[in-house]
Amino acid sequence: MTDGSTETPDDTVGGRAERSRATLWLLLDADRRVVAGVVLSLVFLGLVAAGTLLPGAAGALRGGDSVDALFQALLTATITGVTLVLTLNQLVLSQELGAVGDQRDRMDGAMEFREDAAAVVGEPVAPAEPAAFLSALVEAASERATALGEAVDGAVDEEVVRATDELTEAVVGNAARTTAELDGARFGAFEVIGAVLDFNYSWKLFAARRLRERHGEALNETATAALDELIGALRLFGPAREHFKTLYFQWELIDLSRRMLASAVPALLVAVGMVAFFDAERYAGSVLGVEAAVVWVAAAVAASLVPFALLLAYILRIATVTGRTLSIGPFILRETDGET
Repeated sequence: MTDGSTETPDDTVGGRAERSRATLWLLLDADRRVVAGVVLSLVFLGLVAAGTLLPGAAGALRGGDSVDALFQALLTATITGVTLVLTLNQLVLSQELGAVGDQRDRMDGAMEFREDAAAVVGEPVAPAEPAAFLSALVEAASERATALGEAVDGAVDEEVVRATDELTEAVVGNAARTTAELDGARFGAFEVIGAVLDFNYSWKLFAARRLRERHGEALNETATAALDELIGALRLFGPAREHFKTLYFQWELIDLSRRMLASAVPALLVAVGMVAFFDAERYAGSVLGVEAAVVWVAAAVAASLVPFALLLAYILRIATVTGRTLSIGPFILRETDGET
């Protein structure tokens, strides 16, 4: 068997993603309405800049059919976006519909998982709220890691002590930060998922299993039991995180559907109004040195793109979270420095 040694990766998403704080804030933490507003502002400012800098831009708006063609395309795109929303709703609903036997199997699986979690956290009943449930699992892993470190403390083999201390410090430190982030977090907002993304359980599970494989014979009975319990807690955290991530995605898609449907009617009205009633000849003045026709067209385009901007903002976060959690278990998909 070939032993592998891999450099310990950063626990936080920001440290592992190799992206700036501003980029991660836009992709993950920012309110999706703020992200949509940023996109729409860039569209508006970009069109105003183009209309100001390009020679003859205002004249082209007055002398051709470019405005009608543009807003007819936006009208079609908005209707297509509403159709996409209905498809997303059907996707979410399809996972909730089923025969009574299927629903009973889901219930039995959920109850069995909760019983396993209760045994790990040492409580008669596991917490019901997602943040409290995940926090209890993280705290249980921290307690097992502490017990492991205490059981190995004073061992003769320095390599065993070093490997155990490294694992213990990583679990305990990461768990403390994660539980602090989960304290008071409300499911539905990104707080819960954002906190558990910063608990790098896959690396810790790999390191714990590697410790047992390499040094299992050198561990005493107490240390072996603590290590096995730590592995059990980390193994349970994986499917728990994936379960709540799935529920969060469903929540996000439902929220996206509501916001897109609410913004679709105003966007359609703006697009129809521009096609039916807009006449650039009526807007001969200027606004802050910019042709009024250019400002009106840019504002109308931004208003018509509100549903698309919302879709982009939500999908950016869903895709980013999915990209950070593609694997379940001790698989390290990110590039790390190490040797085999």
